[in-house]
Amino acid sequence: MASSRRIAPPRWLKPMNKTLMFLQRFGVMKELPVLIVPGRKSGKPCRTPLTVVEHEGRRYLLEGFPGADWARNVRAADGLAQMSLGGEVTDVRLTELPAEEAVPVLRAWPSLAGSDGPKLMKEAGVVDDVTPEAFAAVAGKCGVFRIDPR
Repeated sequence: MASSRRIAPPRWLKPMNKTLMFLQRFGVMKELPVLIVPGRKSGKPCRTPLTVVEHEGRRYLLEGFPGADWARNVRAADGLAQMSLGGEVTDVRLTELPAEEAVPVLRAWPSLAGSDGPKLMKEAGVVDDVTPEAFAAVAGKCGVFRIDPR
């Protein structure tokens, strides 16, 4: 659904994610949401720490960089994944929203996601500013996934 045009994340992001995963594994960051989805090539479980936001009673993930590996893996897995939080792993289905349905979630994202993720997206050139309007403008470019139980 979202555009296939890739914007490279900063080089330090993958090492930082690995550090976060290490800390989470040893109980330092227990409340870090981690997406677990089979790799589209290897089939092995890939773990990615992500920001989960709640909007109007539903939970969502945002593809912070067009063409992000985790989002490509989710699409290849037909949305079947797992979420780990606080040591508990649950089966989920991730449904990518059409662009027009994603706009309200995108508009709310800067206020719901904390400052780091939206700021990172601005610094990388994904969005022009950390405003509801700038985030709404990436509808159809960055996938928004609703998290549903399986």
